[in-house]
Amino acid sequence: MLRVSTWLLGAALLAGTSHSVAHGQEASPPPRQPANPATDTAGHTTPGTTSGGASYVGPIMTKWGREVTPENAWRSYPRPQMARDAWMNLNGNWDYAIRPASAPQPTAMDGKILVPFAVESRLSGVARKLMPDDRLWYRRSFTLPAQWSGKRTLLHFGAVDYEATVLVNGAVVGSHKGGSDPFSFDVTAYLRPGDNELVVQVTDPTSDGDQPRGKQTLEPRGIWYTAVSGIWQTVWLEPVPDLHISDLRAVPDIDKGELAVDVALSSAATTADAVRITALDKGRVVASTIVRGNRQATLKIPKARLWSPDDPYLYDLTAELVKVTPPQGAGDDRRGLTPLTDREVQAYAAAPVVGAPADTVKSYFGMRKISTGVDPSTGKLALLLNNKPLFHNGTLDQGWWPESLLTPPSEEAARSDIVFLKKAGFNMLRKHIKIEPAQYYHDADRLGILIWQDMPSGAFGDQAVRRTSDRQATFTSTAMAEYQSELARMIGALRAFPSIVMWVTNNEGWGQYDAKTVGGIARHMDPSRLVNTASGWMDVADSASDVYDIHTYDEVPLAPEPQADRPIVTGEYGGVGLPVPGHLWFTDRDARIYQFASDKDDFRRRYRIKFDAIVRQAKDLGLAASVYTETSDVEGELNGLLTYDRAVSKLPVEEFARMAKPLFEEGDR
Repeated sequence: MLRVSTWLLGAALLAGTSHSVAHGQEASPPPRQPANPATDTAGHTTPGTTSGGASYVGPIMTKWGREVTPENAWRSYPRPQMARDAWMNLNGNWDYAIRPASAPQPTAMDGKILVPFAVESRLSGVARKLMPDDRLWYRRSFTLPAQWSGKRTLLHFGAVDYEATVLVNGAVVGSHKGGSDPFSFDVTAYLRPGDNELVVQVTDPTSDGDQPRGKQTLEPRGIWYTAVSGIWQTVWLEPVPDLHISDLRAVPDIDKGELAVDVALSSAATTADAVRITALDKGRVVASTIVRGNRQATLKIPKARLWSPDDPYLYDLTAELVKVTPPQGAGDDRRGLTPLTDREVQAYAAAPVVGAPADTVKSYFGMRKISTGVDPSTGKLALLLNNKPLFHNGTLDQGWWPESLLTPPSEEAARSDIVFLKKAGFNMLRKHIKIEPAQYYHDADRLGILIWQDMPSGAFGDQAVRRTSDRQATFTSTAMAEYQSELARMIGALRAFPSIVMWVTNNEGWGQYDAKTVGGIARHMDPSRLVNTASGWMDVADSASDVYDIHTYDEVPLAPEPQADRPIVTGEYGGVGLPVPGHLWFTDRDARIYQFASDKDDFRRRYRIKFDAIVRQAKDLGLAASVYTETSDVEGELNGLLTYDRAVSKLPVEEFARMAKPLFEEGDR
């Protein structure tokens, strides 16, 4: 494990070298004095070790974690951007076993695990480490409802970290590699009447590999956190007809007053297969049309009410798979109705529907536009929302939880962070190298907060670009393909959510390679959003990043150098640490990262110095956005506005809001 330890320690100390613009993540050796009254960690391995066995779970929990049971664990509908009425939730207690990766499927299991919580977490009921040479086995049974007879059955996984193979009734139905994206299999052919056995086997190299994993490590310390392995988002089943809607994408254009809607079906369609798409405003039909299957439609949305953090207005959208009387000439490509033409669009829009819909999905959209342009009040390039300058006042939001790690303990818990940030005067969060369950983004859409979405990072230890580096890292073709595939899958899964306004394709040089190509994938897949190709450290001139982003953990934040072609943003700053006794994860250390406050008054003083500098830079230099580190403490990091258990705000929420107010007052910009 020497290689892992060296990488983690080296990465944590990168910020030790001086630099005039971007200061990265620093970590000083922590003192060994206990900071919590409770010091009993019996039965858990010492934090920071890389041996197998029990995982460290800390002495704290959130109020939501204490309420979790097998009966209430993540019961909400898991795909709000494309919802069907019928589905079955498979969360709850499963059988589990951990064996050497080379061993066959066990006949006897080790006990029960609560899905969807990672095997290392307290809420899983297991709290055991999964080492790179281990294999984690899951098993449960299910019986389909009688009314699903005659339908196809899809088995969905919200996320499994990292490589999963799925078996139904002893037969392999498919495999998936990637720790953060949803995937599904059609398991119809593998089912039998009555009980069906579902088995999932998982391996996870964590920090021994170069796969995207964010801040997970086998050796938690400083800015690196407990590994997350296995199923960590909802598992569920749904019935669908043989031909059904597989994907629905809606992209607004507020300048034209239009909504482009792509509808992809599960297979090739006949000329009689069409999709009726309807936009509604509080139940009132705004626009509706019919298109041939596997086509794009355009809906007119006149006098649209625009989505913004202050007014997060959402329209409803439905897509129905219907049969139509085929238009004359449909299917005759040479002499009839040529496919993928305006003539085809017009012909299908007028085609009469025959019978009831075979499949219906419900979605929603927000009419909003994110772009860059000149702010008249400063004369500088700015971030524009709906063609108007808007300062993005955000936090670095890592989304970790003491009892459940990457999985929020409940939907309400995840939502609470957004509610807190809104009350504290923030209109944006940077979702830092982690992807949340879909329900989280749905709440962000409804509550009204902008999201900069990071791609989870991954690399070997010697593939981290330093601040003084003058070239990017070299990856294998396999590793590049995997990173790019997971990036594309992330965008595909999340681009339905209007709250997401920027893709961040690399953070602080962690495995940064070919920023132009990687950023180009995001730009070409989703031209409706901005792309930040390098948040902090190495800005690549030809990468076509929409912003120039620095990180500064100086006592008084440094300002980015002005750029002629793009807005300047501070993608990370702040990091004032304040331990709150009784609310700490580690009982034997204070992780002194960045600056450390001696008490609440010192925290207030240091926070105000930093925030006042951001306000001045916004007014005088045209700073377009800032990201304070961070929403909450995370394990050994104590830089949060909230404690790790979300029980204590380090200043009154109204005080944070008062300090933020000048950013949004016209006279102060």
